[in-house]
Amino acid sequence: MSTSMLIAVIVIAAVLVIALAVGLWTVSRRRHLRSRFGPEYERTVEAEGGRTAAERELRSREARHDALEIKELPPERRRQYTEEWSGVQEAFVDRPERSVGEADELVTRLMRERGYPTEGYSGQVRDLSVEHGRTVEHYRAAHDVMVRGGAGQTTTEELRGAMVHYRALFEELLSDQRSR
Repeated sequence: MSTSMLIAVIVIAAVLVIALAVGLWTVSRRRHLRSRFGPEYERTVEAEGGRTAAERELRSREARHDALEIKELPPERRRQYTEEWSGVQEAFVDRPERSVGEADELVTRLMRERGYPTEGYSGQVRDLSVEHGRTVEHYRAAHDVMVRGGAGQTTTEELRGAMVHYRALFEELLSDQRSR
């Protein structure tokens, strides 16, 4: 075998090895994002119009989240939040729309105290999706009902469902559990 032929074989083998490594690396990153974000992964793929853009967005969320100082709450603060939640739930019977709004405010305060930025709903969803990818859908559903409830466009059953959704996120944030 001539030297030029040997070099050609080595170059082709090297290109194949590099292509295989890149392919495996891409699959590994995609698997990581799917595992971390759960249903939020597919939702973002759809919203961004493709996997490449979605994965770029999700990696950006991870980077932003990594810069946050998320902290656990002391037991006393957890107890206080739990008592507040009970009060919001009890008031639901007499004033459901107002209770849903109060649940939203309570979840937002809890997020803020834990270290999440709370400058706007879409930012909250983005930041929550990193550690709470499976639960963030509860937040979306509850927030939608709250917004429509403010305009008087909801039923009591929808408001009750919103409370259930808020409770799912509230309990996860309060217990420092992640939905992964």
